[in-house]
Amino acid sequence: MQRKWVNSPYTFALGMFAMMVPSQAFSSYYSFFYVEKLGLGIGLATLARTIFLVWDAVNNPLFGHWSDRTHTRLGRRRPWIFGAMPLFMLTFIMVFSPPGGLSQNGLFTWFLTALVLFEAVSTVLWVNYGALFPELYHGDRLRAKASAIQQSFQVVALLIGSALTPTIFNALNFSNMSIIYAFVFGIAMLICVLGVREREEYSAGEPLKLVAAFRETLGNKKFWLFNISNSFAQTVNGLISSIIPFYAKYVLKIGDEQVTLLMAAVFVSVIPLVFVWYWICRKLDGVKVWRLSLAVYAVSVLPLWFGFNLISGVLAGIAVGFGLAGFLVTPAMVTGRIIDEDAAKTGLRREGIYTAVAGFITRSSGLISALAFLVVGLFFGYESGDRPGPNPEMTFRVLISAVPFCLLLISILISLLTRFEFTTHRRGDVTHGEKTHPQL
Repeated sequence: MQRKWVNSPYTFALGMFAMMVPSQAFSSYYSFFYVEKLGLGIGLATLARTIFLVWDAVNNPLFGHWSDRTHTRLGRRRPWIFGAMPLFMLTFIMVFSPPGGLSQNGLFTWFLTALVLFEAVSTVLWVNYGALFPELYHGDRLRAKASAIQQSFQVVALLIGSALTPTIFNALNFSNMSIIYAFVFGIAMLICVLGVREREEYSAGEPLKLVAAFRETLGNKKFWLFNISNSFAQTVNGLISSIIPFYAKYVLKIGDEQVTLLMAAVFVSVIPLVFVWYWICRKLDGVKVWRLSLAVYAVSVLPLWFGFNLISGVLAGIAVGFGLAGFLVTPAMVTGRIIDEDAAKTGLRREGIYTAVAGFITRSSGLISALAFLVVGLFFGYESGDRPGPNPEMTFRVLISAVPFCLLLISILISLLTRFEFTTHRRGDVTHGEKTHPQL
């Protein structure tokens, strides 16, 4: 691979694209597939998600710690990514390919097994890919620009995973859709990993033992409060994506084929808007612009309440796109500074365990989302596609607008109550020593 593409933010961003296409299709349609299409009860679906989170609480930090302690000629992160790639492809296909004729208990068992396996392999990929970002790009401005490029690739993936998916599964079925996306992932992820070169000096020194590593991580108050705040906002990302198919059917009363237009309204608008947020990042401190993005996101979900047809839904979706763009770009700057400060304190780069624990905290948003679905659904009488209850329209109006607004208010409050005072550099464009990303 040509030197100019080694550690290039564009090559690196292909990894985000690769993982987000199937991951977004999963988060947007697994509930719709199992609950609405296959008739799995909402209670069993929530139970499966809860059981997974118990498992996730154990494996997520461990994968991060093991990654930090890995020493190979390929680096710390790349061997894990190479090993997880084929397993990710297989388990993603498994999620959307249950055998026919299963009972409720059989369907629940298949769903739970597929969910646990898919999410475990996903954890390995996300932890190791995410740990590379603060190593490759230093300083608020470089991280903001690299993040903007990365999130642009992510938005294209979100658009494919959300908006194009209904067209594909309506034409080919869910199982064939999963096979196509698995191979898209494999090709793009391979190009990304072949273009990454890790810094050997970051592997130097004796890594902390498990207990010591957790003690240092658990004692970092800024890290915990930042990620708890983010987890509530992250819940909104997943909740809106997963509720849009229901919102389209019961609130906007449009067909499956028009869901693509609705999804496109959200995600196409994000692509240019991430660079608007990058411009804002150049003007403000990283923490301030992160807090601003949360406030904008909260306001942006309100128009969804007033949707009543395709046009109003599309306009509301564009408004959400602006809030979503800010939240996609800004957290990377705060995360990077937290990790830099820890490295200055301990003398070790521990991106793996920080990324893993952060991933667990934010991925716990899935439980918040599932509980919101369950509580609101039960309150309005929605059980499944076969038994939607007396007022499914209000069920999904509340879930896509009122609940996200409340969650973002909590996120804003936590962010404002946290003091972020960093001892490391703040906004300088500190390079990582090699001229390997001239695109920046």
